Amino acid sequence: MNQELESRLLAAPVVPLIQADDPGVAVEIAHALVAGGLTVLEVVLRTDAALKCMQRVVDDVPDAIVGAGTVLSVDHAKKSLAAGVSFIVSPGLHVPVVETALQAKVDVFPGVATPSEAQLAWNLGLRAMKFFPASQMGGVGMLKALSSVFRDVRFMPTGGVSAANLAEYLGVPAVLACGGSWLTPKEVVEQKQFGEITRIAGDAKSIAASVRN
Repeated sequence: MNQELESRLLAAPVVPLIQADDPGVAVEIAHALVAGGLTVLEVVLRTDAALKCMQRVVDDVPDAIVGAGTVLSVDHAKKSLAAGVSFIVSPGLHVPVVETALQAKVDVFPGVATPSEAQLAWNLGLRAMKFFPASQMGGVGMLKALSSVFRDVRFMPTGGVSAANLAEYLGVPAVLACGGSWLTPKEVVEQKQFGEITRIAGDAKSIAASVRN
């Protein structure tokens, strides 16, 4: 894993998701998250303007490490890489996407939900994986089971993670970081309450520090 990315995740093991229809709004969200102490950001490919949002955040928020989320295809991966992202995250395990990222020497976190998927990812050489959807697939109990056999793998649970259970997830030694959209609530974004996003980010960082320190 990229040393700077790993260092930042160790300092603040929370990766917020940014979803926006307007590149300007995406940049405002990113600045708000950075102000709250979270500097590893995932811009998700869930809107028609997602790639433009991604490019603007990469260009205009230099204090952040920006990744692409919801990468479903090789085309998604190539366009995200062209936008300058530093890592790629997928909801599932698609080998061509993984290979595209590895060829570009960019970190990739494919989504795994079963031992079979984790084993396939492990045999592709990956030692960090997204666990998705975390709460629906067994949550902390499943993570402990997976980490007992994939002893050198670190997981990034996403899906159902919130401020209420963040400490429980981060208490699992095999968890590298937690991802989630609870840090950027839709209604808060729509109302452009960016100060509230900074507050939520700061609270998440404090929770993480209380567990990891």
